[in-house]
Amino acid sequence: MSEELDVRSAVKETLPTVFGYIGIGVAFGVVGRAAGLSPWLIFLMSLIVYGGSAQFITVGMLASHSPILSIVFSTFLVNSRMILMSMTLAPYFTEYSLGKNLWLGTLLTDESFALAMNKLNFTDRRLSFPWMNTTNMISYSTWVLSSFLGAILGNFIGSPEKLGLDFALMAMFIGLLILQMISDRKMNLNLQFILVGITLALIYVGMIFIPVNLLIVLVTLLGCGIGVVIKHAFF
Repeated sequence: MSEELDVRSAVKETLPTVFGYIGIGVAFGVVGRAAGLSPWLIFLMSLIVYGGSAQFITVGMLASHSPILSIVFSTFLVNSRMILMSMTLAPYFTEYSLGKNLWLGTLLTDESFALAMNKLNFTDRRLSFPWMNTTNMISYSTWVLSSFLGAILGNFIGSPEKLGLDFALMAMFIGLLILQMISDRKMNLNLQFILVGITLALIYVGMIFIPVNLLIVLVTLLGCGIGVVIKHAFF
């Protein structure tokens, strides 16, 4: 990554994540097609809902004829982590209008958030609307188009797992995590490894007692709290 915050640098730095979007987007399209959704309905869902995990859950619940309110509530719970992410990035865009901030928050994803947090290590803790908007738009357009492609290919692909498409998103997150850890010049590397281990342990234990829809949000809040305590006590 560079210290530039223009459109060109955003394109260059976002392109590596595109392959992850393509893999999981195609997988979603195939799954949606297998559930009986038309390619155009899958396209509209990606265009409007724009939430990878939420869309997978929605397709599954639609296939099982779940009530609409249950689908809406589940989608809200799964995507509620975006509230925390948006609040984390908001202080870096105070110079821009409310409309621009709402636009950035609407198209924010886990991947673009991770890229933004990593970018802060190279720009003296600064972000710009052109850079963030370009990152979001590349992610958005790639997701919509790849899910539509997957819906078309769904007539020929029986199971995305056979092609390893189900692992694409996980692989991308692992890569983004590693980049974030090695690039953060202000955070002790040992502290980061400790927090990763604690997070994994919390998720492992939490899956036994807590519904998956709530687990991500609860572990995020608890992990942040533990991280603050450990940092101030030992680092």
